[in-house]
Amino acid sequence: MSLVTKAMTAKNLDDAFHLLNAFLSTDEHYLDSRNAYGDGGPEALRQALKLFLSRPELGFVWLAYDSDVAVACCAVCYAISTSAGAVVVKLDDVTVRPGCEGKGIGTVLIDTLKAELRHQGVKRIDTSCHLQNPRARAFYGRHGFMALNEERLSHVL
Repeated sequence: MSLVTKAMTAKNLDDAFHLLNAFLSTDEHYLDSRNAYGDGGPEALRQALKLFLSRPELGFVWLAYDSDVAVACCAVCYAISTSAGAVVVKLDDVTVRPGCEGKGIGTVLIDTLKAELRHQGVKRIDTSCHLQNPRARAFYGRHGFMALNEERLSHVL
């Protein structure tokens, strides 16, 4: 398998949409929290992807391809950290195409994303993980993420 990673463009927006929509509509851990997120369904996802394209200063969607098939993606949003005194990112919606799990695709996705973010001068990646998702917690741990003694909270406006 030879994977290629790249940022979403208008040409591959549909690839990102299909991967993320499959994740957001079936992942039991996301579904458990969707009301707190103010989930707006597929139309909100499509709007978010268009915002990434029209406002690249806010973030991007990172995709992995095996040949011409999109096999993984994640959303990356920029922020400023007062503790780091630098730009950091929030990593969200990391997903690997069903049936492609366990083949190292997620590792390639995260490793190439880290390289891209280092190139951009980003100093930290923040993410969240459902407390009852040991598989995701183990994945992030293998990639150097550390648990924080805090709980993520949300307030929909």
